[in-house]
Amino acid sequence: MTQLQHRLAVPADMPALSALMDAAIRKLLPAFLDAAQVEASFAVMGLDTQLIADGTYFVITLDGAIAGCGGWSRRATLFGGNHTQGRDARLLDPATEAARVRAMYTSPDFARRGVGRRILELCEAAARAEGFTQVELGATMGGQPLYEACGYRGIELLQVPTPGGVAVPILRMGKTL
Repeated sequence: MTQLQHRLAVPADMPALSALMDAAIRKLLPAFLDAAQVEASFAVMGLDTQLIADGTYFVITLDGAIAGCGGWSRRATLFGGNHTQGRDARLLDPATEAARVRAMYTSPDFARRGVGRRILELCEAAARAEGFTQVELGATMGGQPLYEACGYRGIELLQVPTPGGVAVPILRMGKTL
C-alpha cells in the first residue's frame, strides 16, 4: 500500500488547490448542508494564500496525485479564504492563545483514506514545535466528525452570514496539544 506523502505548498500549487477545494465543497458538503448552504460556502471558504506565504500549508499526495491540503497558522484568522470577511493577520501569542488549524480539504477521490488525520498530525506537531499548547479551528459540518474523533471539542456554533443572505454553520472547536 502506498503511503501518503506531504510537502509544503508553493504558489504554483494554487490553481490545483483551488480546484480541489471547490470539488470538496461541491461533492462532500451536500451530505451535511442543504443546497443553498453548499453554494453559500464558497463565500466563506477557499484558498488563503497567507498560509502558503507563511510556510504553514501542507499538500498531501498519494501516488503522485494531490489527495488533500490543509495547514495551521500562528495568525488570528480562524477560517476562510482570501475573500472572506473578518480576516485578522495579527500574530498569536503561543503562551496565551491557540494556534489555528486552517483550510483542510480532502479530494472527494481520496475521502476516508486518512488524509485529514495526516494533516491534523502535521499541523499539531508544527504548532507544538513553535510553543503552542492549544489549537482551534473552524469546522464545517462535514469536518466535525473527523475533528471530534481526533480529540477536538466544540466551543461555539457560528452562523456565518454570506452576501446572498444564507448563513453557513461553522463550529469553532479546540484541543489541548
